[in-house]
Amino acid sequence: MRDRKMKNQPASVQYSSPSAAAGSSSQNGRQEAKDSGWQRNPPPRTGWVRGNQRDGGGGYMKEMPKYITAGAFARSRAAEVKAMLKAVTKRTGSNHVFQALPKHMRRRAMSHNTKRLPRRLRDVASKMREKSLQAGSKKKKELPKSKSRKARRRHGNLLLEFNRRQRKNIWLETHIWHAKRFHMVKKWGYRLGDRPTCKCYRPCYRAMSSHCLLLDISYYCCIELQGEEDTLLTALSQLTSKETGPTFAAALCLSGCRQGSVTVYRAGQYPSHPLGPVTFLWRPRAEGSASRQLWIWAHPALKQDLLPELQRVCECFEAVVPPVIPVATPAESASTLESEPKPEVSPKAKVTPGGKRKRSRVDAGGPPAKKILGDGTRSPDTPVTWKSSSTGIVINDLTMEMVRYRLVGPQSHSVLTESLEAATDCDAGQSQASSLWWPQHCRDERKMNLHQQQAEVFKTLKGIYSSGEVPPGTVLGLTVDDPRLTLPAKKVKAMPSVNQSQEADEEKRRQLMLRGVPQLCSQSCLWEQSVRDNVTENKISEQELNRMRSELLIPGSRLSPTPLQGRIPILLVHQPGKQVGNDMSSWGAGWDLLLPKGWGMAFWVPLVYRGVRIAGLHMSLKRSQNQGAPHFPHDYPDCPAGVRFQEEQEAELLDKFKRRPPAKRTNYIKHGCLAPFRCPWQQLVEEWELLTRQRGDGLARSTTKPKEEEMTPQPDHTGTKPQSVFTVIRSRKSLRLLSAWCRLPTSRGQRPGRGGGAPPLQQSAADAFLASHRMSVAWVRLSLLSKGKPELHAMVCAPTPEDLKLLGKRDAGTCPQEPPHRDDFKSKTKRRKKGSKKGAGPLQSSDYPGTEASEPFVYAEPDLVLGVWPDPLPSITSHCSRVTLGWITEGDFSLSAGCGEALGFVSVGGLLNTLLSQPEEHRGKVLLRNPSSLHYRFAQINIEV
Repeated sequence: MRDRKMKNQPASVQYSSPSAAAGSSSQNGRQEAKDSGWQRNPPPRTGWVRGNQRDGGGGYMKEMPKYITAGAFARSRAAEVKAMLKAVTKRTGSNHVFQALPKHMRRRAMSHNTKRLPRRLRDVASKMREKSLQAGSKKKKELPKSKSRKARRRHGNLLLEFNRRQRKNIWLETHIWHAKRFHMVKKWGYRLGDRPTCKCYRPCYRAMSSHCLLLDISYYCCIELQGEEDTLLTALSQLTSKETGPTFAAALCLSGCRQGSVTVYRAGQYPSHPLGPVTFLWRPRAEGSASRQLWIWAHPALKQDLLPELQRVCECFEAVVPPVIPVATPAESASTLESEPKPEVSPKAKVTPGGKRKRSRVDAGGPPAKKILGDGTRSPDTPVTWKSSSTGIVINDLTMEMVRYRLVGPQSHSVLTESLEAATDCDAGQSQASSLWWPQHCRDERKMNLHQQQAEVFKTLKGIYSSGEVPPGTVLGLTVDDPRLTLPAKKVKAMPSVNQSQEADEEKRRQLMLRGVPQLCSQSCLWEQSVRDNVTENKISEQELNRMRSELLIPGSRLSPTPLQGRIPILLVHQPGKQVGNDMSSWGAGWDLLLPKGWGMAFWVPLVYRGVRIAGLHMSLKRSQNQGAPHFPHDYPDCPAGVRFQEEQEAELLDKFKRRPPAKRTNYIKHGCLAPFRCPWQQLVEEWELLTRQRGDGLARSTTKPKEEEMTPQPDHTGTKPQSVFTVIRSRKSLRLLSAWCRLPTSRGQRPGRGGGAPPLQQSAADAFLASHRMSVAWVRLSLLSKGKPELHAMVCAPTPEDLKLLGKRDAGTCPQEPPHRDDFKSKTKRRKKGSKKGAGPLQSSDYPGTEASEPFVYAEPDLVLGVWPDPLPSITSHCSRVTLGWITEGDFSLSAGCGEALGFVSVGGLLNTLLSQPEEHRGKVLLRNPSSLHYRFAQINIEV
């Protein structure tokens, strides 16, 4: 109170103590005190007091003086009067004139209309308003007047705005189309469509199952390798292993008529340090040439790890500086415009009543802007080519140099055959003098014969009933006409045209289904950089195409002859569907369409007009889940990209959890869930390895809960995360053995005969298997045996013998249940929240449940969140009443199976421990529990190879 009163007081007024106040008064009016005889005896009390005190204190006498001198009294009170007037008239920065009025007289309009104020305050309000306007004009710059929407939507201004926005995030050529219909997200340096704004989950599934689903996967990165075949295979062999399947040297893939896929590791580090999955495509061999060309397609999250590894094994460290394209500066363009003669314009022609104002050449300020094609975030001087003088290998980064569309569904080939037509020949007169690539191509009779063969294969493809009937990975090269020339007036749904054809056509169709496309027909001009650039630069614009259509005699008919710029080389690459398991064979098969850059929308709109469904990243993940295949980078926890993805996902889920009110959050501690937002794989495999070692050389024969003191991990004194050393089993031989042990011979979801020669599951066989895969996890697929929907990061647990007895009961409420846990952090979290202003110290070992107070270490101060376990986590395997085997990375209700299905990883040691303790009729049965639930659900575990 004293500070508020002394805030605006002058220095001459002192209220620090009654004695000081008395002294100040005596200095100003010493004569007055002498005349009046006023004797002041201040009490020993100090500090400012208000009013009279009970003991008569207060710094003055109760008796009034007999007489005073007016002049001396006024002089001694002048300072107090001056301070009072100053405090009354002075206003702070936040006060306004209308605030001087009583509350019942204030009006909202007084802040902007001074006439609402009383007349005595209008002048002061006007002065304050002028002063505020002057102060605002000095501090803030006057913002330029924004253009109207019509001006912003002009083609030139719109193009400049789009180019500016592409400098930060890479846009696909279909970005504007997706931005109007999809929820866009920032991923891996791109702006991609995640899911449509409309509800279409089931229609998208029906499209994948019965018709066609279209995805734009142009964000995948292409890395080109050129060199001799033996040199390339020697370098690439360091990154792969034959144990995981076919490599870069597979015979069918090496010929160029098949696309291959392989998991890439760091050089010589198999089975540890994987990088991720890639697909590759060899260019068919050319006659009389030993040089080969290879395209490696990788996910953008994998490129930053893959490209340095390829440079190291190929010894390509010499960067080739790209040629500098001269760009006219504003000064040069201005001088050029000044040197040109200016046309004379009459004053009457400058302003036309009712006419549109057009920009002159001088107003344009330079050449028109061009649309960004490719990577707009890359600097022009960034190298994209590296070569080696020792090996002769050249590496080219072709990211965003081609457009890639993926068509998923049994009628994908029907959509392609109705949307595309093989290129027509050009006349002899047109092919003589032309800089376009197609007239020059038509002069070579051998190339035209090859084109005719490819057109025949493409025509035969139309008679196939389903895309899954073609051999997986088939490659077909083709040159097609501009699909905009055959665009239908309305959307039509492409359907198969399977007719009773002649015997010759039936034989061609049978050969295509059995052997695929001939090797010679896999060749395409898309492999040549010069052809791709020529096609991109000479594309017919929409404006020119519409002008040519307007000149047709019959509206809606096709342009004849076809413009020379309307021939585009493409590649059709078959994508295999589901290749594991016995049910839903070839589900999700389709075709990939590869185009030169700049032609994205020219092919996208015709495909949409054939009745396809459009999907984004979310549906791509669901497709992998229905196929039972791991999705990158979600299901690759041992890869660097997978580790980064899990960290980002944990931060995102935790931030979403914190945004909810504390009373509405799920208390995961009470649910016994240690890691609801991540999967600590390293700690899981370490605990199972420790448990196996403590119980002897072999595996444990029961799934009883291990002792808490045996499984409690030791705290980390250094505070640093241990290096990840666990691996995912990708050896086909090992996976087949595990698959045979997890199922019965007639188990659903597995092909009969797989693993028929596997040894029976015994302790000795399990010990031998575990010796080489002790610190490993296995990719599994789980199908719920009852109701329920698996969720992300659900726990996979081993059932007890008592749980297995409940399988025979049909009562839905007989599922096992986890007893509620006690939250010992709830009171500590609230106490630390209240004491955060007082500066609480780090948590001691006694603050953590399950630790002894005598331990000498001190835990680092964690970020306590109500309902979430802080680091370091206690024992994972023995925390709940059922032993934890692993976690789920993808889970949902499967529309194809009619039940809940999940994909995830389990510890190899825990899996073998569970299988050895189960009877044969219940082999492979596990328990599944969601993070926000206490109910366990029975599930059947499958390992599909």
